[in-house]
Amino acid sequence: MCGRYTLGMTPAEVLAALRAEGPPPDQPPRWNVAPTQAVIVAVITNEGGRRLRHMRWGLIPRWAKDPAIGNRLINARAETLAEKPSFRDAYRKRRCLIVADGFYEWRKVGGRKEPVWIHPVDGGVLTFAGLWETWKGPDGATVESCTIVTTEANALIGTFHHRMPVILPEEARDRWLDPAPREPSELADLLVPFPPERLALRTVTTRVNSPAREGPDLLDPAPPAEGGGDSITE
Repeated sequence: MCGRYTLGMTPAEVLAALRAEGPPPDQPPRWNVAPTQAVIVAVITNEGGRRLRHMRWGLIPRWAKDPAIGNRLINARAETLAEKPSFRDAYRKRRCLIVADGFYEWRKVGGRKEPVWIHPVDGGVLTFAGLWETWKGPDGATVESCTIVTTEANALIGTFHHRMPVILPEEARDRWLDPAPREPSELADLLVPFPPERLALRTVTTRVNSPAREGPDLLDPAPPAEGGGDSITE
């Protein structure tokens, strides 16, 4: 799964990296993005144009009676997108890119869990395959929300976790964002593990465990007493 990630880049830098249009969303750098929060998402609508906008992390299906369902739909398994009622319509018609520059996972070491920051070897932006929806409440208010698509872990992450987000390389982004309806078979080849040689790991301190904490210090390597001697593998 993917339950926490980072976006230390400024919105203007993201705008340039993704060749998106319009003014960038107003958002400070983030080092501990958590579910139910507003996140930066790249979308191409049927009107065309790649644009950035804020959406709530946790998909609220159009048919939902209670928006709290989104708290349980932060991730969507690639293997079942075409069948699950919560995701199948969005998979065909409402795909997006969720923008990050790294994400966290936790690995077991002895009797404890230590957080690991996973990021591109050469820095830069990551784009997670996502789905989005617009939900209308009984009072007429609308909520735009999204979910991150996950797949089986690659060889690097698979040593401590069995899932990872689907990370779309630059050459796959246009296909995923194509606003035309697509059948699942047309996109299945994109929903694969990202090459392990393009990612690096860093063991960080347990300060990141609390979603209330923020700041670039969350990416500081864990000291040997907390994270073991092999804290950086990048």
